[in-house]
Order: sequence, then C-alpha cells, then structure tokens
Amino acid sequence: MSVRVSDHVLRRLRAWGVEHVFGYPGSGLRGLLAAWGRAGDEPRFVQARHEETSALQAVGYAKFSGWLGVCAASSGPGAVHLLNGLYDAKLDRVPVLAIVGTTDPVTDGATDGTSAGSVDATADATAMSGTHRRQVDLDALFADVASEFMATVTSPEQLRDVLDRAIRTAYARRCPVVVVIPADVQDLVSASPEDELTTAPDPDHGDPSTVPSTVPPDVPAVVPSDESLRKAAEILNSGDKVAILAGQGAAGARAEVERIAELLGAGVAKALLGKDVLSDELPYVTGAVGPSGTRPSYELMRDCDTLLTIGSSFPYAQYLPDADRARGVRIDVDPRRDETRHPYEVNLVGDAKETLRRLIPMIRGAERGREWFDTVCANVRRWDEVSERRAGLSADPINPEYVARVLDPLLPPDAIVACDSGSVTTWYARCLRLRPGMRASLSGTLATMGCAVPYAIGAKFAHPDRPAIALVGDGAMQMNGLAELITAARYRDRWRDPRLVVAVWNNRDLNQGTWEMRAMEGAPSFLPSQELPDVPYAQFARSLGLTALRVERPEDVEEGWRVALEADGPALVEFLTDPAVPPLPPHTTWERLEATAASILAGDADRGAVIRQGFKAKVQEFLPGREPGADTPD
Repeated sequence: MSVRVSDHVLRRLRAWGVEHVFGYPGSGLRGLLAAWGRAGDEPRFVQARHEETSALQAVGYAKFSGWLGVCAASSGPGAVHLLNGLYDAKLDRVPVLAIVGTTDPVTDGATDGTSAGSVDATADATAMSGTHRRQVDLDALFADVASEFMATVTSPEQLRDVLDRAIRTAYARRCPVVVVIPADVQDLVSASPEDELTTAPDPDHGDPSTVPSTVPPDVPAVVPSDESLRKAAEILNSGDKVAILAGQGAAGARAEVERIAELLGAGVAKALLGKDVLSDELPYVTGAVGPSGTRPSYELMRDCDTLLTIGSSFPYAQYLPDADRARGVRIDVDPRRDETRHPYEVNLVGDAKETLRRLIPMIRGAERGREWFDTVCANVRRWDEVSERRAGLSADPINPEYVARVLDPLLPPDAIVACDSGSVTTWYARCLRLRPGMRASLSGTLATMGCAVPYAIGAKFAHPDRPAIALVGDGAMQMNGLAELITAARYRDRWRDPRLVVAVWNNRDLNQGTWEMRAMEGAPSFLPSQELPDVPYAQFARSLGLTALRVERPEDVEEGWRVALEADGPALVEFLTDPAVPPLPPHTTWERLEATAASILAGDADRGAVIRQGFKAKVQEFLPGREPGADTPD
C-alpha cells in the first residue's frame, strides 16, 4: 500500500522516541496536520499561541529532559517567528529539530484577482526567493542558526536520510537543526512498499533506518590525553587558592566535581546555566557568578591563584581572575569554544565526568592547608546573612528580593524552576538555593525575554509528574507570558502533577534596562520606554479558570506562594514589587553607588526611593551581627 511522505515523517519521529511536537498550524503544514489526524495525534501536537513560544517550549523540553525538542511552523512568517527560540537553543547548546512547511506558490500565490491556475505551472514549489506569497529565503534565514544542519526534502526518497541526519546532528552537536518539507512534497505518495522509507536498508550507505537502542543516542565520551591530564594536575596541585567555575557542561558530573573541589580545598562558583549542577547546601558553593551573582563568588574569582573551569563558556571576563595572577585549566567537550576570556594554560578537551575521573587520582589533597577553604566557607555564611537582611528591608510595597527569599525554603524537592530575563534573574540567581533533585534553567546566553513560561510548559510535558515554577517579570509576562497561560490552561489535564506556578514580579517597569541606564549610562529612567502598564495578571489568569491571586503586602507573600504551590492545577501569583530596589552587582563600591546616585538626582522620576533603597541594600554588607529582618532607618 502506498503511503504519503507526511505519514512517514511522523513514523520516523516516533521511531526516534519523539513524543511531543510543539507548533502552530498553517497551510504549509497541511499535509502533516492531516497525517497527525490519521496517526491519532502521535506524536502529540502541542499547540502554542505563537511559533516563537513553540520553539521555546521545545528548548525547555530538551533542557529539562535531555531528549530532542521538536517544533513545527508553516511558511515564511512562521519560520521567521521560530528564530528566537532556535537561537536560544544554539547559544545554550540544546538539541532541537524544527520542521518547516512551505506553501505551494501554484496554489497559494494568487493575490491579484487571477486564478491560481494562471500561475506558471512550472513554478518551483520549493522556491524561497520571497517572490511568492508567504515565502522567504529559508536558506538565508536559517543559514546561521542552523549552520550545523539544514536540508529541504524534495522527494520521498530523501526523507529518511534527511531526518536521521538532522536528528543525529542535533544530539551529537547539541544544536538546532532545520528540515524544510514543502506542502506539495508532504502529499507525495511513495511508489515503494509501505515501510521502505522507514525500514529498508540502503546498500550504499549502510542502514540509516536503524535507530540507536539508547534514545537519546549515546555519544562516545571524549577524553583528553594522559600528557595533558598530567599538565593540568601539575597546575592544580601547585595552587594554594583554587577556584572552580562550573557550567552546564558539568551536569552529570556532580560527584566528580564535589570530589575534586574537596581535594583541592576549592570554592565552587556556578555560571547561571550551571545553577543546578551542585547543591547550594554545600558550604563551599559560593552561588552564581557574574553581574547577577553573589559577593562570595566575586571574591572567589578576585582572590584565587588558580582557576578550573568545567563545562562553561562564561561570557564576563571582568568576573574572572586577572590573567597575570591566576593560572588556568579548562575542561570542555567542544574544542571550538571561546577561550579568549581567560588565558588557560591547559585546555582539556573531553567529557566532564570522564575527564574528572581520570584527573582526580592525580590530585594531591592531603598536603593542602585549610585556610583558603575556611575563608571561602566563611564568605558564603556571611553572604547568606547579608542576603537575608537585604530581603528583609522595607520597600514600597514589597521588596522583590524578599519574594524570592520566601520561595526558597518552600520549593518542592522535585521542583523544576524556569527563570526569565530581567531583574528577576538577579533574585533567582542570588536567593534560590537549589538542593539535590531540583532542576533549574533560563536563557543563559541569548538572555531572551519571554522564555520562562514556555520553558515551564515544555518542562511539564517532559516531566508531567513534577511541579514547574516560572519566575517572570511583568515585561516578559506582557510580551508572551499572558498568551501562554492559555496553553497551560488547555493542557492542564495532560499532566499527572498539574502544578505549574507562574510568579509575576509586577513593578510596572522594564527594571533591568532602567537600572542599566542609571548605572552604565549615567542617565535617569526614560519613562516613555521603561514604564509599563499595570496589567491585572491575576484577573486574566482567573478568567481562564486558573488559581490566581494578587499579593500587595509583604505579610501576604508566604501565603501567596503556599496557595499557588498547593493548587490543583496551573496557578498565577502576582507580587506588587518596588522598582526602586536595586539589583546591585556584587562588586558595587560606594564610589560607584555615589556616581549612580548623582546621575539619578539629575532628573530620575523615582530618585528619592532609588537612592534610599540603594543605600539601604549596600549598607547591609557592613553591619555584622544584625538580627535578620532588622531594617535600616530611612
């Protein structure tokens, strides 16, 4: 029996273990959509509200599962909309497959009153030149984001090889890939026997139909040479003050990172993408590093004499040790990663777990003193006290840091946390202490707004038995979070644990950008660009049948979190927070604070509150022994 190309696409996805495809329908997908109907919605088509969020949902699914994320879109407009999510996958190294359908210009090109039949019948149905309705040059559009693999299927015989190569590339290179299947090709019927496209071996190229027994497929662990390991061990053993920077590449090597840190007497700072690599309960884990990081992480990098970076392409050179003061060793599976931010003497190209297993026996730990290690641990304890005091400072109406601090002990042990980009990133990075079993991520490299709610939805499909929490600023919520509440409401019955908590920091301000203008440009807030309307987020969520509440007083923050976390379905909790509370970088000096205050006094609409809150936050670092929660006089 003859079978259409569209049917074979879904069969091949199922063979690869794909259970969900996040997408938005359109005429360019018409053949595939019909095939989904014939296949009983397997793999399940998850309808997002926008192609961008469908791609971000695929990224969230892949980040939290380790499996391939798949998204689908139609024609030029849909393809353009996918770009932001695909770039997020590219920069954070996440395996995502985008299936793009294109409309047939012969049937979809008549916009001037002529019949479709009057269009030249020889017109190329796969033309991407932009001269046909709803078409753009897809090769040019995806040339960068899908540089590892992009292909257009033009005949049934190509399908199997193209799909398999795309998926294998996505897994092996940890990257987005794109497969274009024009609508007319989707409807083509194979003249071959029914299963040839999915099972028959190719005598010239082996048997590409064979799917690895382990899905995701095992990628052979790369390990460095013994000589390079010995050189790395010599550098690490000679250091007296060792710092470790752990990124997402250290995931899966938790025990090995802990062991080498203990042998070296090192402190461990975490890049934002590596926040869930190690438990924050460990006394030598200093937390996040960078502009949203902690003071002990800044001190760790400032004062160390040796740096071991594991699985991170951390972008902020100013938060790494001075090149002439600290020797460096780097472990990364990809030798192409940017190495210019710190002059590492030894670059170990290899899988983090296997490389550390070979390196650890070469480390001399018994000979080390404890002074550096004790200093790191003391700095961590000190920071926790400062952070608690800062969170307890009064604000108008609620201190945004307090909102995150209250959530910390309430996090379910199996929670999945997705954080958006903005000032909320700072409170997430500093105030949430992840414990074993918890997962967390964000758009670490692209830092796109609007990722948290789609990430959380993708996480729910990856782990329907775990609670997911999205931490979102009001700017990102207005950008696309409100629309994706509709998606959460629609699919709530598909999840065994229906809890998906969306927390909105409502401060009526694009706060991160506002503070960057103040601190970096010396300019007051420009209200026409930065001020946001006060949207009734809870009211909108309630209209969808979700649990929703608006918290306007500090004394109600804990109860707001508890209600949302105990809801029997998706919930939204909206916190009215003070935009004047500054997300101070960990290295902020009094001089920098004074310079920022001077620029604010030049005309900032909120200058009095901003200066007061900045002073109150900074002074907490110089008040040893204060009772937690005690405020500083205004």
